[in-house]
Amino acid sequence: MPHSLDLKRLARKLKTWGRELGFQAVGITDTDLSRVEPEFLAWLAAGFHGDMDYMARHGSKRTRPAELVPGTIRVISARMDYLPQPAEALWANLETPHRAYITRYALGRDYHKLIRKRLQQLARRIETAVGPFGYRVFCDSAPVLEKPLAQKAGLGWQGKHTNLIAFKEGSWFFLGEIYTDLPLPTDPPQEKSHCGSCRACLDICPTGAIVAPYRLDARRCIAYLTIELHGPIPEKLRPLIGNRIYGCDDCQLVCPWNRKARLTREADFLPRHGLDRATLIELFAWDEATFLARTAGSAIRRLGHERWLRNLAVALGNASTIPEVISALEARRDHPSPLVREHVAWALARHRKK
Repeated sequence: MPHSLDLKRLARKLKTWGRELGFQAVGITDTDLSRVEPEFLAWLAAGFHGDMDYMARHGSKRTRPAELVPGTIRVISARMDYLPQPAEALWANLETPHRAYITRYALGRDYHKLIRKRLQQLARRIETAVGPFGYRVFCDSAPVLEKPLAQKAGLGWQGKHTNLIAFKEGSWFFLGEIYTDLPLPTDPPQEKSHCGSCRACLDICPTGAIVAPYRLDARRCIAYLTIELHGPIPEKLRPLIGNRIYGCDDCQLVCPWNRKARLTREADFLPRHGLDRATLIELFAWDEATFLARTAGSAIRRLGHERWLRNLAVALGNASTIPEVISALEARRDHPSPLVREHVAWALARHRKK
């Protein structure tokens, strides 16, 4: 094991290597999450995780990294920008009812694989410098409290919408981690919130999911409703979803810290198959084979064709009452899936009432 001076040098070098691999920032922290553990347990106890049973399934492994990966004493946290387009383009999409809005992180290739691959490359560079060491890489792929760890590593603070915000750089980025047994020097945490009295994210949330500053009820969040929820979307929330068919970015769009957010440098995060400008009717016409082909290598693939149609049916129910919309819904009225049929019926009934 290198002596302390070598570890300091290594910490500096791995941050340089991280930037060379496309990460905008890399920080190092210890594994002590005792301050946030009670908050996380209270969030679970309130039922705010909804049907995401995996949030509670692993016990304390999420808040105690060494229980997930024995021997872990440090976490290397890294962030990578993903915003593919200026905010004006996002607003224009949201404000065009016949267009499908997909959260910007999902327009390109699946970030999980890209981030893990880059972290693996970073770990190999470290291994070349110090020899074999214990580590595992993660990107939204295990019971990891990535945002509190990133905050402890100095990468930003959790805003009132609960996303991590980097000072002067915003929140349009992915996070990934390397759990390691290397006793690296740690970075000072970002302990102060720079949200001030701003409540823009609370006020704009379409479904009121941000129930208080820094507190999110996932059961009302459009990202949860359109991605994580497997059953019917609650009827009272359907009209509030608008044309958002996969996730929601509203809280980030209005955040003042994102006014100067940089566009991604990663070509893999740029829109594919025209998903940034596709119409609801066009996407609703996809059969399962087309859905699987067009979402290959995308985070959207995990949704499955059935829930894809469910979400689009809701968005079509919120669209303008024009013959093309009614015709598209009528074509799916007798779909084999009860889930799809129920949402199509709701959408048609909504248009009859308009």
